[in-house]
Amino acid sequence: MNKTTTQYNDAMSSFERGVKRIIDFTFALCCIVVLSPLLLLIYLLVFLSGGDVIYRQERIGYGGKPFIIYKFRIMKKDAEKNGILRTVEERKGKMTKIGCFLCEHHLDELPQLFNVLLGDMSLVGPRPERQFFIDQILQVNPNYIHIYKMRPGLTSNAALYNGYTHTMEKMLIRLDMDLAYLTTRSLWGDFVIVCKTTFYILTGKKF
Repeated sequence: MNKTTTQYNDAMSSFERGVKRIIDFTFALCCIVVLSPLLLLIYLLVFLSGGDVIYRQERIGYGGKPFIIYKFRIMKKDAEKNGILRTVEERKGKMTKIGCFLCEHHLDELPQLFNVLLGDMSLVGPRPERQFFIDQILQVNPNYIHIYKMRPGLTSNAALYNGYTHTMEKMLIRLDMDLAYLTTRSLWGDFVIVCKTTFYILTGKKF
């Protein structure tokens, strides 16, 4: 159990981070415009399934500050009223039919393009976590604090290769991968990750 922190330096310069932000904003805006018919279709399908269409939840982002993340609702009403759902089986048991489809193809996360537009998130970066789970991770590995040096992202190497994170073991693997990203990240590397993510989604590859 690691109780001491290690120094992790951001591989991106301030200029590169500025360019990254411009790319994030431009790409998100273009995607929202191009995908607007799909966004509207999903909106209507979720609306017809009953309940709120947009799911809002507090996550912790850049600088350790909380923000509200947006997703299309995939769960039934009051799905977490008896506690936080974490296992795959628990989540699937509480999903609506359209929610299962959206989750399987990662379409439920499209509203996060607005998070990118607002500057809460980036295209590529560590997936944002809830404070509840961050507190647990910090008890095991305090190096999680270095995650706050980056805007959380829509996708990442950890998301592609570590899958859905529902155990402490997978959370720690994800942390190691996100810290490795911090110390090696580049604009070209982000481009590669975005291309891989797009390819995986279009071909139906699970991640």
